Amino acid sequence: MLRYIGQRLAAMVITLFIIITLSFIILHSMPGNIFDDPMLPEDIRVAIQNKYHLNDPLIVQYGHFLNDFIVGDFGTSIKIQPKVPVFEILMEKIPITLQLNIFSLILTIPTGIILGIIAALKKNEMSDHVISTMVIFFISIPSFVFAALLQYLIGFKWGLLPIMMTAERALSWTKFVSMILPILALSFGGIAVITRYMRSELCEAINSDYMLLAKVKGLSQVQATVRHAIRNSFIPLANIIIPMFFSILGGAMVIENIFGIPGTGSLMVRSINANDHPLTIAITFFYSLISLLAILVVDLSYGIIDPRIRIGGGK
Repeated sequence: MLRYIGQRLAAMVITLFIIITLSFIILHSMPGNIFDDPMLPEDIRVAIQNKYHLNDPLIVQYGHFLNDFIVGDFGTSIKIQPKVPVFEILMEKIPITLQLNIFSLILTIPTGIILGIIAALKKNEMSDHVISTMVIFFISIPSFVFAALLQYLIGFKWGLLPIMMTAERALSWTKFVSMILPILALSFGGIAVITRYMRSELCEAINSDYMLLAKVKGLSQVQATVRHAIRNSFIPLANIIIPMFFSILGGAMVIENIFGIPGTGSLMVRSINANDHPLTIAITFFYSLISLLAILVVDLSYGIIDPRIRIGGGK
């Protein structure tokens, strides 16, 4: 297992290297640059040129960039917060984004699993039809549409919750209440995806031969379902958590802009529009690192979900 983890960590480093390299090349190949801004002070222009070696060929710029990046120097912001280290900006924004996404996952995963189990156990009954209709509805509509509807109905029309999220950094009850609408907007799509997969896998497991054998040995339908069917259904379910995590992170960029959330999602959009390349690359690195760590955790969790699975053979 340790050998497998080591191989996966090495693959993560290589993947991050490729992502960062491609990000650097693409961003520096895009039309327009920071020097197109006539309001840019001359001293800042010279400082940027010296810092990032912008008068040298691109390959030389990349060499200097990579040397700094390896030692953890992400550079300074060029436009969004001039002269402020990118690392400091990220440390200020990351907790806000993580809070939003963690609360969304806490709501999404258990709710989707419970609804999927109910739909499977009540297959072709009224509750199954209601849940299946809800799944189609939630999957078909993008998260930003839900965000606008929630803002209008719950925030504006009924006045039950704040329309915009508060700018507090620390998590407080007031801040949590203001996060409810963006959390709901982010969660509906994920809940629908998990519910659909859970229902499908559990329906197949309930009709399998090992469930018949379990009932022949004396287990009730509920006992056999809980001890065998649900557990086996979690294995393919783990596969969809990865793309779901990606979609939540990607959707957070839009949701953060709609609700005025000062997180990394809105910062990413602003940095791209402002040609703030060091900041854009650092945010890309953050999203890539989180996604790769999520993939590693899900892969390692296979052995916990099903003891028959032992990756790497080092049982």
